[in-house]
Amino acid sequence: MISTTSFENEIQSINRIVQYLKGAPNVINSTDWTLRRNAERHALFTQFGNIAVHSTVKNRSAKLTVCIGSPEVCQTSLHPLQTEIVNNLAKTLDSVELYIRKAPFVRINRNMGDNREFSPNCTIFVSIQRPEMIRLAYMAWAALFPPKQEQETEPKQYIIYIPEWQESARQIVVFPEISTTVVLGTDYYGESKKGFLRMAMWNAKQRGMLGLHAGAKIIKARGSDGGIKKYGMLILGLSGTGKTTHTCHTHDLSDEGEGIEILQDDVVFLKKDGSAYGSERGFYLKTEGLDAVSQPIIYKASISRNAIFENVMVDYEGNVFFDDYTLTSNGRGIMLRSDLHPYISDSIDLPAIDEMDGLIVAFITRRHTVVPLAAKLTPEQAGAVFMLGESIETSAGDPKRAGESVRSVGTNPFIIGDKSYDGNWFYDFVKRNEDKVQCYQLNTGGVGEIIEKLPDGKKVTKRKVKRVEIAEMSAIIRGIVRGTIKWENDRHWNFESPAYVDGIDISNYRVEKFYDEASIAQQVSDLRRERIEYIKGFDKLNKEIVKAVETI
Repeated sequence: MISTTSFENEIQSINRIVQYLKGAPNVINSTDWTLRRNAERHALFTQFGNIAVHSTVKNRSAKLTVCIGSPEVCQTSLHPLQTEIVNNLAKTLDSVELYIRKAPFVRINRNMGDNREFSPNCTIFVSIQRPEMIRLAYMAWAALFPPKQEQETEPKQYIIYIPEWQESARQIVVFPEISTTVVLGTDYYGESKKGFLRMAMWNAKQRGMLGLHAGAKIIKARGSDGGIKKYGMLILGLSGTGKTTHTCHTHDLSDEGEGIEILQDDVVFLKKDGSAYGSERGFYLKTEGLDAVSQPIIYKASISRNAIFENVMVDYEGNVFFDDYTLTSNGRGIMLRSDLHPYISDSIDLPAIDEMDGLIVAFITRRHTVVPLAAKLTPEQAGAVFMLGESIETSAGDPKRAGESVRSVGTNPFIIGDKSYDGNWFYDFVKRNEDKVQCYQLNTGGVGEIIEKLPDGKKVTKRKVKRVEIAEMSAIIRGIVRGTIKWENDRHWNFESPAYVDGIDISNYRVEKFYDEASIAQQVSDLRRERIEYIKGFDKLNKEIVKAVETI
């Protein structure tokens, strides 16, 4: 943590940088049509008529990201690389302040969200010392909304992006209290996308809302009484676990009056009345395994002329290969929400609970051993699952750790400040509205994997996971909204899991088919012990959540 004096110096330096860039002669204020035209000059055209770009850095640099400011926002513990960034920060910003007066920049101004209460104004300054980096500005333009001409929206958020910075000094420095992020030495678009969203979640927290790393949709389904019910649905999950996939899926709700309306795929801002403000007009999808059969809505939008592929394999004739991971398994794309027609809602915002029959909150985890495909949660268990944020690492976060167990509060790696606050806020919300809020954990991984660790530390897969297919998980979600799932007390866990789901043979995923009783008991015990140890790190957490972690 840096000293107060040093912090004040950093603030002054950042403010000078932003003020200079706002009116500097070396900064181009790009118009929409010139931005797209210039980005296309440095891109490949695909068979679909859209463009494909490639970055040198192919995933977020989480270990090189650090929050700077008062004790309220500073990270409580730092990775050695982050410590080095903090120690050299004054010198780094001095260099940045000199460099911005020499390099050519482009400036883009957009709005996040589309409402009059909380719609952060987002300005990104991108260095185009490497001219092809115009694509970063174009992608930010595509993801966010045009600024509102009739009013100055707040808060104002800034990103200074210098991709050509020395590789050895790559870093992302976040100043929450002045809503500014500095990105140095990486050309991965995810840093600017998450830079604005991370800051917006912090600013939403200051206004009494809760920023969620979640997709949002409205579902209309025929209930057990034969009538059509209207539910809001929030789908929380780490990148690459199926959040966008299931947000943009119909779940085969085909009865008369049934259907879905897609709102958002990544971040929303939840209010105490259960309504949630949306954030983006461009969805940032993971293209791994993308096909027209299992993800028809997403596939159609991704091959639109408006889409932008990032790090997706494209050959010399423009043919696209979503399943070619030679360069990376973290292929990405921006698809415009408007290209999801006719499944989009008129608004990007979720209505209040009182305007619907209820709210369904689904926590997506991705596990491969003994966690059931679905679990029905009490409010206390929902608070526990929120805090545990369990999954496995994907190539979007850290490709070297892909497949390893990971925990992130709220399945949200972008929380600034005390994470217990977020957990307590969420639990209080669910508990206060438990008559209208249903919470579930959904495992989009599967069961049955066996991995053996060799004496030299290497891991060998002895038996592959029995994966749950998209259509099968979709059947579970359909069963939840229709109320047709038969739930039973799980033999191994202290919650209810499905005994019957229409459209899927749930017996194929019973853990007893893959492990003996002793192995199941040991794995459950080990996972529970890990959870209890993990939750000890949150001393301000509601005791009811802690108790639920100990018994879940």
